[in-house]
Amino acid sequence: MRTLLIVSLLATAGVVWAGELESLTDETRAEVKQILPKVAGMMKAAVDEQGVAAAIPVCKDKAPQLMADKAEALGWNIRRVSLRTRNPERATPDAWEAERLEAFDARAAAGEPPASIESAEIVTDAAGRRMFRYMKALPVAPVCVQCHGERERMAPELVQALARDYPHDSATGYAPGQIRGAVSVQRPL
Repeated sequence: MRTLLIVSLLATAGVVWAGELESLTDETRAEVKQILPKVAGMMKAAVDEQGVAAAIPVCKDKAPQLMADKAEALGWNIRRVSLRTRNPERATPDAWEAERLEAFDARAAAGEPPASIESAEIVTDAAGRRMFRYMKALPVAPVCVQCHGERERMAPELVQALARDYPHDSATGYAPGQIRGAVSVQRPL
């Protein structure tokens, strides 16, 4: 009985058991890995079939919907965030996410491959609930620079479409291999 009481008190205090963080990370990573290739595939298909501007609705509507569907099925919050947002209403990081994104950039600058950069932590939210938070860096692929590269190199019709659909866009100037942002997950525990 005494052991059960101690375990209960430690769990209530937010103690992370050995293996809990690793298990949650593995589970979350597996779910995120199912989404990312679908998003990349949709964008590549749109560009190949209809040109670069066709990727805008994929990025703007289809990718967030795919993430929302997955999030609803799992009971999690899943979204893309960036320090340089294309859509500030959807992609502006909270304080925890911004710290991780800055750390991701520092890790990449120190030579860590961006595709392997992630972060996971069990936190307590403002309401006192335990949450698992996970972020996976999104490196810029060659197809991404068509819309996220140097603005001067973009076709005029693409620049116009971006200005129309994203009037507060600050998500340009990237090169392949840089970190564009991250997928961010919050799971209630």
